[in-house]
Amino acid sequence: MLIADKGYDADSIREAVEARNGQPVIPMRKNRKARKTVDMAVYTLRNLVERCFNRLKNSRRIATRYDKTAESFLGFIDIACIRLWCRRLST
Repeated sequence: MLIADKGYDADSIREAVEARNGQPVIPMRKNRKARKTVDMAVYTLRNLVERCFNRLKNSRRIATRYDKTAESFLGFIDIACIRLWCRRLST
């Protein structure tokens, strides 16, 4: 599945996803004449993922990618996720 916002509502993108046996979950723009249904239950999960990335990017070290190796970068992402998880548990 490709979950995207209305900005990616183009026939070429939809055809490319379908050519790879994928399912595009992209809401239609208002000016579209041919409407297709969108699984809104799946689309709402996109919001949760975007919020998670935004919270992770509050850490300056992640947003600017200070670490030189992928291993240390992913290690700090783990630390940031644990910090977010602990904050959620404390509230």
